[in-house]
Amino acid sequence: MYMCNTLTSLCLSPQLSTTGISVASSKAQAARKAALKGVQSKKVKKIRTSATFRLPKTLRLARTPKYERKAAPRFAKLDQFSVLRQPLNTETAMKNIEDYNTLVFLVDVRANKRHIKDAVKKLYDVDAAKINTLIRPDGVKKAYIRLPADVEALDVANKVSSALILFACNAVYLSRILAAIY
Repeated sequence: MYMCNTLTSLCLSPQLSTTGISVASSKAQAARKAALKGVQSKKVKKIRTSATFRLPKTLRLARTPKYERKAAPRFAKLDQFSVLRQPLNTETAMKNIEDYNTLVFLVDVRANKRHIKDAVKKLYDVDAAKINTLIRPDGVKKAYIRLPADVEALDVANKVSSALILFACNAVYLSRILAAIY
């Protein structure tokens, strides 16, 4: 017949006498001591070999936003139409066209030489041999576009000016239409 004590949760059999109780009480004393003192009482100090503290590399999760921060992706601000602002038609620019086979354009300040070269290629179907740029004192960037020897700069300049004249005529025509409507 077994006797069970619910408070200490020890089941005593008739064979176990005081030795079973002493073993159980010693285990209970050890558990009590571990609970009071803690089981990790001895901490090992890490030996620092450097004077600078570096944060440990921890887990960095990828962002999972609840909604998009931008409604639509941004489009390229510098396309070929915004890179080349306008051709320069001063006397020195005309002299450069005739003597040095060079076109002179006012360009966007943010455009670099590669942007300018691509814009000339797309708009006028001409490869540029060399491009020199400068920023004028008024803050506008000017580009000297040297064309290869087999391409006449005067022909390209005529194409540029005819496009500008066509654009100006369309603008005047459009303004007349708008004035008639309103």
